[in-house]
Amino acid sequence: MKYDIAIIGGGPAGYNAAEKAASNGFKTVLFEKSDIGGVCLNEGCIPTKTFLYSAKLLDGMKNAGKYGLEAGEFSLDHKKVVLRKNKIVKKLTTGVKYKLDLNGVDIIQKQATIKGESDGTIRIEAEGEEFQAEYLLLCTGSSTAIPPIKGLDGIAYWTSKEALEATELPGSLVIIGGGVIGMEFASYFNSVGVNVTVVEMMPEILGAMDKEVSAMLRSDYTKRGVKFHLNTAVVEVASDKVIIEKGGKREELPADKILVSVGRRANLSDIGLETLSIEVDRKGVKVNEYMQTSHPRVYAAGDITGFSMLAHTAIREGEVAINRILGRDDVMSYNGVPGVVYTNPEIAGVGKTEEELSAAGEVFRVSKLPMTYSGRFVAENEGVNGLCKLITDAQNHIIGCHIYGNPASELIVLAGTAIDEHFTIEQFQKIVFPHPTVSEILREVAFE
Repeated sequence: MKYDIAIIGGGPAGYNAAEKAASNGFKTVLFEKSDIGGVCLNEGCIPTKTFLYSAKLLDGMKNAGKYGLEAGEFSLDHKKVVLRKNKIVKKLTTGVKYKLDLNGVDIIQKQATIKGESDGTIRIEAEGEEFQAEYLLLCTGSSTAIPPIKGLDGIAYWTSKEALEATELPGSLVIIGGGVIGMEFASYFNSVGVNVTVVEMMPEILGAMDKEVSAMLRSDYTKRGVKFHLNTAVVEVASDKVIIEKGGKREELPADKILVSVGRRANLSDIGLETLSIEVDRKGVKVNEYMQTSHPRVYAAGDITGFSMLAHTAIREGEVAINRILGRDDVMSYNGVPGVVYTNPEIAGVGKTEEELSAAGEVFRVSKLPMTYSGRFVAENEGVNGLCKLITDAQNHIIGCHIYGNPASELIVLAGTAIDEHFTIEQFQKIVFPHPTVSEILREVAFE
């Protein structure tokens, strides 16, 4: 069967691109070997946020007395949290499939492989059935990276998938990796009473996020009972323990469960990239600003590029690819792409960090204030300080913003827009924010 465009991978990049292509008159086929929605909807973004919202409510009940409330007896039923998560995932994935069907996208739930090119069309095989397309968009996503740790292949460890499926809570959990995913799980399991330990090889948690706000999060979670081992390697694991090493000294950490969360790797195998000589590097498929690969009619979006492994990035990349195919003027920009850690409190950042700019020898200025400069924040966050930081360049353009405090995830897009639109601090100061809102903190910082 011949299509205008074939899309391999039904995650956020793939299903949004398929809907856009079909709604613009392209005969579109979407291949997904597993569940529509990809990792994000089925075992990533949405399921973890469902868990974390339950934990946030639980944290609120624990601290109700600070707000003049008597909560009485309460508890969390983890099995019910999992059931609610499953219900939400089903509802959302059903909605995605409905929209694809409504726009006339053909959905093939089979493993798809590129078989080459002939007579100007790209050939794809899906479990014995052949398809042809003029254009191809690759959105195969990523998988959990599994480090070569001694003993790991002999135990039933968790990745995020298993952690979200388990209906019983462990007494203790050791998380290998203190990145975004690791810290979100640390947040949930700590809130529900599990003894959590985080082991991280780097000097600080959360990788490339702003180091000041990362340290604030770590400090707060240390007070809550989470144990952190930084600059520490995991050298061996067993079913009930993790052996770590720091500065030449080894230590055993007891663990009822081990969660591996050291990052993700682009899914590049079994796609047939070699049949079209598509260039890849050590991270993923190489693309230009139009999301075009080394083959002029093959595009790639999402985690397969190995660049910005975020669902919202993937959606935008898929949009850019389809716009390019449609002949519309559009390029991918990563300047205003925010990153969020959905712990409680949240962290959000966009643009440059102080560490990144210092390493590059750039001239910059930092303005920052505690979140308590927002009256709304004080009213809703008893005993919490938080931080909001704006970074400007030598020409006074906003180039970075980093926030620690709820609801950072909802505020950061304002700063991202300012960065994308090349706002100066003076232009940003003229924006009228509603009062009282937590978002006013951005205006306060702009006047620092």
